[in-house]
Amino acid sequence: MSSAERVQLYQRKLYQKAKQEKEYRFYVLYDKIFLPYVVKEAWKRVKANGGSAGVDGVTIEEIEVKGAEEFVKGLSEELRQQTYQPSAVKRVWIPKSNGDKRPLGIPTVKDRVAQMACTLVIEPIFEADFEESSYGFRPKRSAQDAVAKIKEHLKTGKTEVYDADLSKYFDTIPHEKLMIALGERIADQRVLRLINKWLKAPVYDEGQYKGGRKNKAGTPQGGVISPLLANLYLHLLDRIVNSVRSIFRKTGVVMVRYADDFVLMGKTLSKAVLSKLKELLTRMGLTLNEQKSGMINARETPFQFLGFVFRYDRNFKIPQSPRFWNVKPSEKSSKKVRDKVGTALKQMGHYKPEVLVTELNAIIRGWLNYFEIKGVSYPYMAKRKLNFYLRMRLVKYFNRKSQRKSRLYRKQAFELLVNKFGLIDPLRYSPETYCERS
Repeated sequence: MSSAERVQLYQRKLYQKAKQEKEYRFYVLYDKIFLPYVVKEAWKRVKANGGSAGVDGVTIEEIEVKGAEEFVKGLSEELRQQTYQPSAVKRVWIPKSNGDKRPLGIPTVKDRVAQMACTLVIEPIFEADFEESSYGFRPKRSAQDAVAKIKEHLKTGKTEVYDADLSKYFDTIPHEKLMIALGERIADQRVLRLINKWLKAPVYDEGQYKGGRKNKAGTPQGGVISPLLANLYLHLLDRIVNSVRSIFRKTGVVMVRYADDFVLMGKTLSKAVLSKLKELLTRMGLTLNEQKSGMINARETPFQFLGFVFRYDRNFKIPQSPRFWNVKPSEKSSKKVRDKVGTALKQMGHYKPEVLVTELNAIIRGWLNYFEIKGVSYPYMAKRKLNFYLRMRLVKYFNRKSQRKSRLYRKQAFELLVNKFGLIDPLRYSPETYCERS
């Protein structure tokens, strides 16, 4: 039996136990985290995810060269003897489209593997508790599922929408309250101490070490275990909103949440509902970004969520046609993929057509697979713009070439690349034709 199969079998047992006994607290979990097959599977997943080195400068490739088996054995032993200590988290700043930057924390590869081993063991327990309204960073759930659910709610008349934006959520999760939430299901103090070590790990930012033991809030975006911890903490909100006794449920209000992005939806949203939401978030130590949060009537005003825009439209070719819920990529999302294609072409020199197509297809396929949701979204216009952009940019790309053999090629670059080398034509694309959605 492979390490993946053994881990899956154990996870299934944990999930079933947690599902059957809602009040059960797990006392012996740490002993499973350092099992060689668990650490081995954790290493495989971290390796598959890739990523750069942390503060120690050690890459995945270097670990492979030195011997992955020895690495796994050594980390397993450190965890077993409880001598393992996490390193600082390297902070890098990622540019945003609006000119701002967002922080990304990069733990060392060793710490990522340790966090993955812990996640493999504890995730099934909390998965058994999580609400149906939560979609982000969960097995067998996706942004597309969240978008489909929002459209379903709109079609049932829940068109009053409060689009909530939490200010710096990952940076503001209170450690003390998070540890209490963990303790509702985990009684093994060794596991809790291990997680606390990651929460208290210092951050290395621009040549300085910050935080550490004095840090009382936040879990770095980029940490392997951070998405699970972030979901666990907002599960407290999910649980209250979905409670049969809550004002939300009594007034027919539902929530759709993807990580820290969520919307409240109802036929009406009273001031009492919004007041209760703010009260709950304040008690949790979280803050709404009032400038980015707001309530709209979706029948009158489009709104955006996870890169999609939701509009109550008519068929523009038939002015008197019945309205329908049109879900499509936002203009910002459409521009983003065009910019990404343009940047990729600028960075490519005299690439062979096969290499050029491979690079472009990775960008195009990822974008189309995200926005092409059968029976839910209608990205035709965005695909048409991308098609047009590819045609224009490829002409410019081949005009940069000086070789005589490229002259005819550049006149029909798009068609030749599509027909001869397999470039994806957005207008003819369907996930079933090119690949399965991941």
